[in-house]
Amino acid sequence: MHINEIFKRDKMTFSFEFFPPKTEKAAQTLFNSIQNLAPLSPSYVSVTYGAGGSTRELTHELVKRIQAETGITVVSHLTCVGSSRDEIRHILEEYSASGIENILALRGDLPRGVGKLPDVKDGFRYASELVAFIKKHFPHLGIGVAGFPEGHPETQNRLREMEHLKGKIDAGADYICTQLFFDNRDFYDFCERCEHAGITVPILAGIMPITSAKSLERMAELALGARYPARLLRALERAEDPDYVANVGIHWATEQVRDLIDSKVKGVHFYTLNKSKATLQIYNSLGVKSSTALAK
Repeated sequence: MHINEIFKRDKMTFSFEFFPPKTEKAAQTLFNSIQNLAPLSPSYVSVTYGAGGSTRELTHELVKRIQAETGITVVSHLTCVGSSRDEIRHILEEYSASGIENILALRGDLPRGVGKLPDVKDGFRYASELVAFIKKHFPHLGIGVAGFPEGHPETQNRLREMEHLKGKIDAGADYICTQLFFDNRDFYDFCERCEHAGITVPILAGIMPITSAKSLERMAELALGARYPARLLRALERAEDPDYVANVGIHWATEQVRDLIDSKVKGVHFYTLNKSKATLQIYNSLGVKSSTALAK
């Protein structure tokens, strides 16, 4: 289903993000998580794409398998850094042939060990160029782009950052999905700045529950520049064992989601790290069994 049809259907969207597994064991863990989360009736699920397209084939196979085995709408991430237009066209043709209707268009992170953007003949330098390419050659696809409530790590000028985001919307993006954040005030301010810039597309809030000290370190690597409120850090430091750390992180995320729902945001996007327990606990703590109930 096209993302715009989902926005028309769902008063508020709830979605889950997964990444392609690299081993058979990880693949089984992932599909156990998907089976556990499927009864929550997510609006869609998304699948990530490695730096420089490093997980390209894994991403494609996972996207096709989720769609074939679950029937849930899938949004596939697509990065353009290091790729030519012909390569991107081929990938999009494959997705279209597989029934994929939605893409999250990203410039993408640089591969490990690469210090600057590679100069690819007939390639893309910015996500806005990728959005425009998709819009022109694959107009039937829904297009999402990334937003950064706490600021893009590579753009110190927040005014220029908003200009870049507006450029992606003007190129044809249908919605914005934000990077994770831990203070809802940052998200609300981001939404106000988008409105001020003339951005009117739906904005989905990215939430990632902290479930362990290791996951906190992973978040710090994935979300460069993420701000960790002092109250959250103090609460985590008080935790005396791993279970308490998870309880603190899940409680914090639950309160974020409750507040977002009360503020009637357009959608909440859960970064699952391919596990279901934290997301299920958030739903249980809010007293609901499905995304439909959360949206009421």
